[in-house]
Amino acid sequence: MNLKTNYLGLELPHPFIIGASPLGSTLDRVRRAEDAGAAAITVHSLFEEQIQHHENGLHVHVHTYEESFSEARTYFPQTVVGDHYGPEEYLEHLRNAKEAVDIPIIGSLNGTHLGSWTQYATLFSEIGVDAMELNLYYQPNTDEETATEIEKRFTTIVSHVRSAVEIPIAVKLSPFFSSLPNFVRQLEKAGANGVVLFNRFYQPDIDLDELETKPTLKLSDSNELLLRLRWLAILFGRYDWLSLACTGGVHTRDDALKAIMAGADCIQLVSVLLQHGVERIRPLLEGITDWMEENEYESLEQMKGSMSYHNSPNPEAIERANYLQILKSWEPNGKVVIDT
Repeated sequence: MNLKTNYLGLELPHPFIIGASPLGSTLDRVRRAEDAGAAAITVHSLFEEQIQHHENGLHVHVHTYEESFSEARTYFPQTVVGDHYGPEEYLEHLRNAKEAVDIPIIGSLNGTHLGSWTQYATLFSEIGVDAMELNLYYQPNTDEETATEIEKRFTTIVSHVRSAVEIPIAVKLSPFFSSLPNFVRQLEKAGANGVVLFNRFYQPDIDLDELETKPTLKLSDSNELLLRLRWLAILFGRYDWLSLACTGGVHTRDDALKAIMAGADCIQLVSVLLQHGVERIRPLLEGITDWMEENEYESLEQMKGSMSYHNSPNPEAIERANYLQILKSWEPNGKVVIDT
């Protein structure tokens, strides 16, 4: 069975790669991921705040930014997110990871302002990483900033990074854009080679005893995949050479198959591996291989995007009909009855 796929111009033996997380935070974990069968590894992010405080010579504790981190923060060892793991240590880790394994290593920068991104992107490239992921994690909290201004800031970041490096660039996005297809088009024009759908926002809760907000963390489950499937299906086939990665919600064989059919070039795994170990990669591979053989698929490319809007004669009509059918199917007794 041919499971080969192309992500960001990287020829991968199969679509399962490690997403930015603690799973790539030490050399031992990087080696274990390769041994477990990962096709590539996205190393945990270097955060904008780490760069700023390194440059300013300030000493801060990680809890200052605990509500800004978007990568399963409580699973990070202290040496990864604490005061002693700054930009220089991160770069050294990238360098060592490249030397330790044969699979592609993808560096990750997490932030929202231009700042030193170009400088560190250049350093990533000099180290020899195979690609880089720009994690544009941002939640606007003022009514003075327009959607156009936010999108312009992001495309400017991508454009500046592209001007500094030749390695492939993926942009990790949230789903909260008024016209995601158009914004992705802007990112492509700015120089992005791919987008990652989607970032997971960790919303703070309210502690009623202490009357204060508190950070919360919950790993993804398969229910989160539905949002990704919709937008993968919408974006697939719209762009000239843009790769699509799915992250969040893939836990089973069926989840993976659906993501690929919707249009994903690769699948970033994090939560399922944090829960069950990186050894879960091989059962996922075996599962999709068996299903494809049973259903007479010869390759991943044959299946990719087969359930996308690109392959629908009238996707807008289908979307509207599905919406109306779901609303009509809900009965007062709480049962769902689908009319056929």
